[in-house]
Amino acid sequence: MTEIRELLLSRIRDVADYPEPGVMFKDITPLLADPSAFAALSDALADIARATGATKIVGLEARGFILGAPAAVRAGLGFIPVRKAGKLPGATLSQAYDLEYGSAEIEVHAEDLSAADRVLVVDDVLATGGTAEASVQLIRRAGAEVAGLAVLMELGFLGGRARLEPALAGAPLEALLTV
Repeated sequence: MTEIRELLLSRIRDVADYPEPGVMFKDITPLLADPSAFAALSDALADIARATGATKIVGLEARGFILGAPAAVRAGLGFIPVRKAGKLPGATLSQAYDLEYGSAEIEVHAEDLSAADRVLVVDDVLATGGTAEASVQLIRRAGAEVAGLAVLMELGFLGGRARLEPALAGAPLEALLTV
């Protein structure tokens, strides 16, 4: 696992002062452009899905789609997108949540999840945990069980893990990298 972590870290670029002054943005596009690194990441996420007994992977818009879909394929599981409100056709369940400045809402197709499902949530970064917490609530409202949460990178200094642990109710939170 140390080799994979080193490979992943070597392909993440720091971009200073983006999207605003004082912020050090972690750009994963070089990782995605490297087929070996992207394959290693997809395999690692698929391994987490298998270990949690997941039956489906939920990817959070938008980079969670990029990471979650290939992991689902590699693990032999279905993939369910959780989107920003108003982006999915048909019947949806929605969950509102608070952001640092304002609020947002996410949705999932109501028929895509059932009581028989164990769902692994996949996203690129765990920051404050607001979107991930809302997705956990949404999955439970759909009647499915949360198998866990897996992220490429956890920004430990922002406290997302502490916020999420009560919502996860014992389900694992796996971060491949912590910065």
